[in-house]
Amino acid sequence: MSLLAVGTVAFDALETPFGKAEKVIGGSATYITLAASYFAPKVNLVAVVGYDFTPEHVNTFRQHGIDVEGLQVRQDKKSFFWAGRYHNDMNTRDTLVTELNVLEDFDPVIPESYQDCQVLMLGNLTPSIQATVIHRLKNRPQLVVMDTMNLWISIAFEELKQVLGLVDVLSINDEEARQLTREYSLRLAARRLLEMGPKYVIIKKGEHGALLFSQDKVFFAPALPLEEVFDPTGAGDSFAGGFTGYLARTGDFSFENMKRAVIYGSAMASFCVEKFGPERIMGLSYSEIEERAAQFHELVRIV
Repeated sequence: MSLLAVGTVAFDALETPFGKAEKVIGGSATYITLAASYFAPKVNLVAVVGYDFTPEHVNTFRQHGIDVEGLQVRQDKKSFFWAGRYHNDMNTRDTLVTELNVLEDFDPVIPESYQDCQVLMLGNLTPSIQATVIHRLKNRPQLVVMDTMNLWISIAFEELKQVLGLVDVLSINDEEARQLTREYSLRLAARRLLEMGPKYVIIKKGEHGALLFSQDKVFFAPALPLEEVFDPTGAGDSFAGGFTGYLARTGDFSFENMKRAVIYGSAMASFCVEKFGPERIMGLSYSEIEERAAQFHELVRIV
């Protein structure tokens, strides 16, 4: 099955207690497609970059077998840029710089060769752009997954609710789930989110794992205890890429298989945080991924 990922491709400047990275490739679609490329038979990318995004940068995707026909390159603006500094706990961060640049008027174009995608992953973008992508596909994919963030909950709440009615899976973190539903209990928050339209809800809890909810079932995947976390940027998107990539590979969208997909998504997120930017999720071997997934299974296995 083919996977279409729509999101941002950007440059990030990162600072954590472990060091700095001045200019690395970032953005939701970057992490999603790189993580998904280890699983999905075909990964297609829709995003926009500026004139500062070189052919060498584009080759980062091609080297992972990612189709970049849908990557728009604007010659009149720079790429989206974000700079952030993480606190010592690595769970909180300060945004230092946000330059929208090409994102100010991004109009996603879906190439004809992408129209047959079976899985659609909507990375973090404005709800209006996410809705536009869904409507521009001639046939609805078999599975539509979306991510969002607290900014859109604050400034585009009604638009966000409309998009929620169009998707199958919502991936969101615990803070955003509480903000969106005004429920502190994550079980109640998930129930409210399911009432908004999705069939499944994933609530990510960072270093405390992830929860998968359906109308009548719950699954919890723990986070892998890591000795060092260098950079949590992109962990949630790497999770989404592993999750959707595994589902695209298996073609099984049952709750039981989604549990397995959550494990593989968690494995990709655990790799992501081990180095700055997407460096760690580039050049992995599948045996490494299987070994990491087995470690997750071991965490919850009861003899």
